[in-house]
Amino acid sequence: MKDFLMPKEMAASAEAIGVTKVNAPVHKTITLAILAGAFIAFGAAFFTTVTANTFLSEGITKLIGGICFSLGLILVIVGGAELFTGNNLIVMAWAGGKVTSKQMLKNWLWVFIGNFIGVIFISMLIYLTKMHYAASGKVGIHLLNIAKKKCELGFVQALAAGILCNILVCLAVWLCFSSKSISGKILAIIFPISAFVTLGFEHSIANMYFIPEALFIKDFEPGFIREFHGQSADVYTTITWSSFFLKNLLPVTLGNIIGGGALVGLVYWFVYLKNDKPQVSKNK
Repeated sequence: MKDFLMPKEMAASAEAIGVTKVNAPVHKTITLAILAGAFIAFGAAFFTTVTANTFLSEGITKLIGGICFSLGLILVIVGGAELFTGNNLIVMAWAGGKVTSKQMLKNWLWVFIGNFIGVIFISMLIYLTKMHYAASGKVGIHLLNIAKKKCELGFVQALAAGILCNILVCLAVWLCFSSKSISGKILAIIFPISAFVTLGFEHSIANMYFIPEALFIKDFEPGFIREFHGQSADVYTTITWSSFFLKNLLPVTLGNIIGGGALVGLVYWFVYLKNDKPQVSKNK
């Protein structure tokens, strides 16, 4: 008995899962979305700590960080949770007429909100641990630099990086439909996720950790920046809540939807499911 699915079977599975997701009770969806947000926050924190103080080349450092960040999606897929970027694949069920636009958008909204709650909750806890003081403050400064770069992206640049990111994230989720084993799913996740992190693409839910965590440090501990950066907090003036929501989260989220929903979900629906329509009987 084979322990994997072929692409056409994967497409049917993805479509069926999409139907299940939109019909789940709202309280269950939100709870699982909060968990997914927490899982992604753990992956982002893992990435930040590992890449903050290394003597390796930039590419190798990012690659190692990408492998560490993969923890987030591994927890989501294997542990079971609702992640906005992965749920963009619900468009496969939507394109086939199995779910309505209202059902799909409602799922995305509740999952996005739940993800935000989960990420912010873990971010606050991590801030309270003072983890940013690790490695003589290098972890905190590294986090601030990551957030600064993200808040200074142009709209089109952030949109494009969001598209490319969720192509890879949804391909990771797509590959997981093929495997029936936990080890197979983990291997399917690591390479696409490591690729998007190494290449510097933008993930909306991960950015809910990177930028707010930096804002906690900047707003609540300006002395941290003076102590470990040697300058005032003014060097990070571009990191603001408004730049987070408008200059990063908005275009990145739109890009994630285009990349995962249109360029992965709709493409695989077109190839494997478009003509699989039930025959309507002409008998009265």
